[in-house]
Amino acid sequence: MLGGLDLDVSPGEFLALLGPSGSGKTTLLRCLAGIEGIDAGSLERLDEEVPGASGLHRDMAFVFQSPHLMPWRSVLRNVELPLELAGFDRNTRRAAAEEALEQVQLADAALRYPAQLSGGMAMRVSLARALVTKPRLLLMDEPFGALDELTRMTLDERLHELWAERRPTVVFVTHSCAEAAFLSQRAVVLSPRPARIALDHRVALPDERTPPLRSDPAFYEQTDHLFRALATGMRSTSPNPRGRAR
Repeated sequence: MLGGLDLDVSPGEFLALLGPSGSGKTTLLRCLAGIEGIDAGSLERLDEEVPGASGLHRDMAFVFQSPHLMPWRSVLRNVELPLELAGFDRNTRRAAAEEALEQVQLADAALRYPAQLSGGMAMRVSLARALVTKPRLLLMDEPFGALDELTRMTLDERLHELWAERRPTVVFVTHSCAEAAFLSQRAVVLSPRPARIALDHRVALPDERTPPLRSDPAFYEQTDHLFRALATGMRSTSPNPRGRAR
């Protein structure tokens, strides 16, 4: 259940969403996607044309916690699926799917089937399937949460590179303060149910996020700041809904 949330996300922003289990992070994401309705208030999307956006553009894509790949389709045909459903011709969707697999570094696995993939590879296929339409809005619900730490960090790095190349608007749900600090420009911490904004924090780190950053004292400082806000919110049922770190 969500409380009174007042949240603006700027075009091209990478926003991480943190909060205790059951606080409503996934519900908020599903509302943004139009999968679930809202009982009160409003959701507004103020679109802007993206220079150079291709005709493949389909506005929004959702990456779930599990890959949800079709086991009877090859990796390539799984990635083609959104374009197939949208009615694109075979050559167009094949070229776009091959490009998306290149971007997630899985071009050599195009003809494999989901049963032949590791967990990390399957999530990269899911990401490629989301990217194939070149969405302006990318909603991601703990996509790497079930992976081992090394694979997760590797995919975080690749995701940030892809975001920096295209600059879609990303709303990324995670339970990891370190992941939120590494990926996002801004992190919002939700309180326990009914969820309110306990912290709205601009992440004070360089735009370029590379592996050495993880050992930088500034990274630890940002991670700790988010952790303390999360811990404080879990101890309090009435956090400041407009709290903002500066």
